[in-house]
Amino acid sequence: METSIRNIFELQGEIGRLKNLEAQQAVALKTRFSGPSAIFSTVLSLFPKSPTVDGMKGSGFFQQDFLGLISRFVLPLALNKTLFKHSNFIVKTLVGILSQKASHYISEDNVAGVWGKAKSLFENLFKKKVKETEIAADKDEVPAYQAY
Repeated sequence: METSIRNIFELQGEIGRLKNLEAQQAVALKTRFSGPSAIFSTVLSLFPKSPTVDGMKGSGFFQQDFLGLISRFVLPLALNKTLFKHSNFIVKTLVGILSQKASHYISEDNVAGVWGKAKSLFENLFKKKVKETEIAADKDEVPAYQAY
């Protein structure tokens, strides 16, 4: 914002206005960093909040559930310690970035859904085995009473 200053009085007025603006901004900064909660809210304001779509949870860092937050740290660590153990720095960095992006898709609801599907699959397998053994046992048995 350029203002045209034509004489000394306008220069002094502009200097006074800028000093007043500086004092107002200093007061605003002091109130913003006045205590631990104010500092924490300032740090949280650095992370943008994403809009929720159709009632889904936001995808920001602090809007994830507990499992999503844990997966942001555990997933890259586990991949770099197991599958990419002897990889170079660039591969480990790429794995870290990609796994952090993938951790947005991990939530308690998703894990519970996958767990439920796996549980029902194993229950169905065991039920089939039990039914097959019952059918085989029925074929082997000879009825004790036969009507002639």
